Amino acid sequence: MRILGIDPGYAIVGYGVIDYIGNNFKIVEYGAITTEADEEMNSRFKTIHDDLNTIIERTGPEFMAIEELFFNSNQKTAINVAQARGVLLLSALNHGVRIFEYTPLQVKQAIAGYGRADKNQVQQLTKTLLNLDKVPKPDDTADALAIAICHAHSYNPRVTAQLT
Repeated sequence: MRILGIDPGYAIVGYGVIDYIGNNFKIVEYGAITTEADEEMNSRFKTIHDDLNTIIERTGPEFMAIEELFFNSNQKTAINVAQARGVLLLSALNHGVRIFEYTPLQVKQAIAGYGRADKNQVQQLTKTLLNLDKVPKPDDTADALAIAICHAHSYNPRVTAQLT
């Protein structure tokens, strides 16, 4: 299965595309969609939309695994991330990509076997699981790959078919 992992944001959207065949991972590509801080917010959303469309068209994922939002104390940031996340979801839906959402706790559990693992531990294990020479940068990219791995370990077509 081909999975697009997404770490949502509006300044940096981390993404990682992996193939999961049997119990083996293969990197297709990974990187970040970035927008400029001085750019108007609607223009930033358009950049995210256009860039994600290009990534989806180039890589052809079956699934998108995206991190669920958690709310911090900055409401303006949370609203902007939520709006960017909506743009990301719509891009996937428009391409017929099935969407699955995971909490940070689920991702940590899937990667490290421990829901309270720290960020560095998750990144190092992601690097190891994907047989990479170094942890991908920016951190959002490593997080997106971890989210994709989480989906690979969590997805069960028989259970999902029963739920839909």
